[in-house]
Amino acid sequence: MKKGILAILMLLTIATDTSKVDAQETEWKLVFSDEFNQPNGSQPDAGKWNRTKPGTSPWNRWISSNSNDVVYVKNGKLICRAIPNRSNKKEMLTGAIDTKGKFSFQYGKVEVRMKTNMKVGNFPAAWMVPVPGIDKRYGEIDIVEMFGNQGKSAHTVHTHRSFTLKKEGLERERKIDLNVKKWHVYGVEWDKNLIVWTVDGREVFRYHRSETRQMQDEGQWTFDRPFYLILNQSVGNGSHQLLIPNLKTTYETQFDWIRVYQKK
Repeated sequence: MKKGILAILMLLTIATDTSKVDAQETEWKLVFSDEFNQPNGSQPDAGKWNRTKPGTSPWNRWISSNSNDVVYVKNGKLICRAIPNRSNKKEMLTGAIDTKGKFSFQYGKVEVRMKTNMKVGNFPAAWMVPVPGIDKRYGEIDIVEMFGNQGKSAHTVHTHRSFTLKKEGLERERKIDLNVKKWHVYGVEWDKNLIVWTVDGREVFRYHRSETRQMQDEGQWTFDRPFYLILNQSVGNGSHQLLIPNLKTTYETQFDWIRVYQKK
């Protein structure tokens, strides 16, 4: 009799666990992905990605939008590099891609599998910024960044309050010890009140919408609009610790895949 009862309990437990898995699988719908399975040496899918244009910020000051040496696909991975350059005023050439004008989303879950090197001056990232023209207030969700040879992953938000008004007081970043030279899956889950960061499926940080009216008026939460994706390999300019690059070396970050889900 006892054996029979135990068998029934085991079956009920299995059924319950299976139903949980099924619920998780049906909760999300894949709305964007890239496995970077193009032929070796090719550029990423132009239907999904742009080659990011250079700018004046530390992360994009040396971007090349046309060099195939800093952005290309190899062995099912997107390769983004920063390489020495002696042909013009840019001291290095760096690579980045984005989905601006091709894909954006408001609320959902993003996961990206990537690895990088740990050289002084290294500054790669997978991140999101708002589609322009909807709301002029600043907003930025950094899925993950790496800084030099720290051996840490950084998970950050920037808002109108923090970026434009320079007001702090809220925790906006969490760094965790991690061997970033190995493959890891970095994720963000984002809704109208909360952003949660994960590494290999484990929660590492969360950022809430404030209920305080003053905070709201100051732009503490500027994430209720569509964002697009950026993947890049940059180098620092000395504005962060250990971010002065070696102009004679090559920096490289590999992206295995990226996937975006939204709730059904």
